[in-house]
Amino acid sequence: MSEISLTVILLFLLFFLLGSGIWVAFSLLAVGIAGMALFSEAPLGEVMATTIWGASNSWALAALPLFIWMGEILFRSRLSEDMFTGLSPWLTRLPGRLLHVNILGCAIFAAVSGSSAATAATIGKMTIPELARRGYPENMLVGTLAGSATLGLLIPPSIILIVYGVATEQSIARLFIAGVLPGCMLVVLFGGYVIVWSLLHPQAIPPGGAALPLRQRLSRTKRLIPVMLLIVGVIGSIYSGIASPTDAAAIGVLLALLLSWYTGSLTKESFLQGLMGATKTSCMIAFILAGAAFLTVAMGFTGIPKMLATWIGALQLSPYALLLALTFFFIVMGCFLDGISVVVLTTSVIMPMIEQAGIDPLWFGIFVVIVVEMAQITPPVGFNLFVIQGLTGIDILRVAYASIPFFLLLLIGLAVIVVFPEIVTVLPNMMGG
Repeated sequence: MSEISLTVILLFLLFFLLGSGIWVAFSLLAVGIAGMALFSEAPLGEVMATTIWGASNSWALAALPLFIWMGEILFRSRLSEDMFTGLSPWLTRLPGRLLHVNILGCAIFAAVSGSSAATAATIGKMTIPELARRGYPENMLVGTLAGSATLGLLIPPSIILIVYGVATEQSIARLFIAGVLPGCMLVVLFGGYVIVWSLLHPQAIPPGGAALPLRQRLSRTKRLIPVMLLIVGVIGSIYSGIASPTDAAAIGVLLALLLSWYTGSLTKESFLQGLMGATKTSCMIAFILAGAAFLTVAMGFTGIPKMLATWIGALQLSPYALLLALTFFFIVMGCFLDGISVVVLTTSVIMPMIEQAGIDPLWFGIFVVIVVEMAQITPPVGFNLFVIQGLTGIDILRVAYASIPFFLLLLIGLAVIVVFPEIVTVLPNMMGG
């Protein structure tokens, strides 16, 4: 049987299993077992046991449950209320006014969460009722939240960057630092769009009311100090080299618990709920990673990645053409799978092509995350769309329609880092290592 026929059979099996609703991890394991049993002489049981143990027994992976737990603690805290109180007095004179609270609030929570869905839920809990009450247009209210919440995947500490780093053996600390400038660039793009839209539709934005005196604004801004200290403690310790991502995650959990206790939202019930939420999410991701690691090894035995890399090489695509093709591929995959599944499913096959094309794997990690961000706001499986539909009760197609401008802004952001890759690489190169 030719390698092309083998590829088609295994792909068909994978999509059949995923489409049937079987857990992603079980689907990956099943395809790996089928590939090795049918097309390889290697000892299946030994390879599976060794691979799954090796994928699970990774020190870099220890940061994952800690960062997830940190986000869960803050999700149950008064953080979103504090951010709204601290940010809103400074934005009432900016075109778009309190719509910018969605963008800046999501950017700040992204820097302590690592999850796009958690960012959408936490910020949306506070801003949706408040902005709707004040009469802000529904499409912009929903669109800014859906688009800005995707920053949870990119601004460190990002769960998906940890997964990419483990799957491709890249430095997680360098990936975190690489995500900072692209994240800031997207915040500027989103804010700029809101300003332009507001200037073109001035009647749609409700009046801002009287400006608060400077002393009162500064007093309200004090509510932002604890969360800013948390961000500095986590990201600063990684950037300065004082702590590894895993050490910084432990610091983050401790600071998040202290912050939650300080604001009076830490109770026995919220502590246990956060712990259980983090445990479930971490187990799910670790299980998917173990299945993906076994599938990667199984595909190595079948020779498919090498064959595909050779085939792509024979097409003699330029790096730009390859990136364009991969962008479409990832967006289509993201329509049916969550971001973490997309990353772990594809890295084993795509990384040989990337290396052959001479593309920096560190830069490619940020590229992949931005494309996966776009998939977070595309139906039918755009997780941010589901979260916002749950918060608002608005039909998911209306939420998706409101998100289109932010999808296009993410596409512009992607084009910018392709043309100017230094936006991604400058900080990691300054960091060294």
